[in-house]
Amino acid sequence: MITSMTGFGRAEGSNELISVTAEVRSVNSRYLEVQNNLSRRYMSRENDLRELLRKRLHRGKVNVNVSVARLSGAETLKVNTDGAVAYVAALNDVRKTLKIRETVKLDHVIQYPDLLISGEDTETVDEEWAIITKTVLVAVDKMLEMRSKEGKELAHDMNSRIRNIEQLLGKIEKMTQERIPQERQRLRERIGKLFESDEIDEQRLEMEIVILADKLDISEECVRMRAHIKYFGEVVKANEQGGRKINFLLQEMNREVNTMGSKSNDSEIAHHVVEIKEELERVREQVQNIE
Repeated sequence: MITSMTGFGRAEGSNELISVTAEVRSVNSRYLEVQNNLSRRYMSRENDLRELLRKRLHRGKVNVNVSVARLSGAETLKVNTDGAVAYVAALNDVRKTLKIRETVKLDHVIQYPDLLISGEDTETVDEEWAIITKTVLVAVDKMLEMRSKEGKELAHDMNSRIRNIEQLLGKIEKMTQERIPQERQRLRERIGKLFESDEIDEQRLEMEIVILADKLDISEECVRMRAHIKYFGEVVKANEQGGRKINFLLQEMNREVNTMGSKSNDSEIAHHVVEIKEELERVREQVQNIE
């Protein structure tokens, strides 16, 4: 099943310690890239979060925004005494160096960012992390649901364009079959003009026609193109990530179409070839957003 790489999910959760809001956004990317805004309190769990997402996602640039609000009375704070003493000593050194008479006051110490630290133990952090991961997973599920819906729309659009390509290919095949007798007659007329008499080497003429027919024959390209179209449908329906496969398949289809265009000296066929290439380009643009 085709899945888009663009999606958004939001979820909320809480326990007796914290209230959590998680938002997960994803956009297209060649590989899986995970970014987050975890606070310093949970930075040691960053790899755990990445592994959690890798089990659910395969491609895309994913941004995880986690907002944590502590419930009243859920946190105890301690003074970082050692840090405060070092901070005051550093300020005194600066004061002496610059010959500032003003003494270091409490107002200066309060500005120290790590003056107050959480007094909670590892077990408490584990409890908080459990509700955070649970909330993130709910947000991821909602994002995947959105990605799945958009994937269905992408698949519908691509299948529609592939069907149009198949119809154009049928027209090209029909026109190609009609060209050989036309080219045969055209070649006879051109050769006839080169000779004053009606004596034409039929054997040489037939040989030239065979060579010409081989140059104009695009039946092999059409057969391969139809095989690619069939496989395209199988990949779209398959229960796996098909973005890379489809992208490679489009390259092969473009190669066959380019060969058809180079062999054709018929303006109408050339126009159909251009139409097919336009449809393939539109499909390629859609594939860039498929996981």
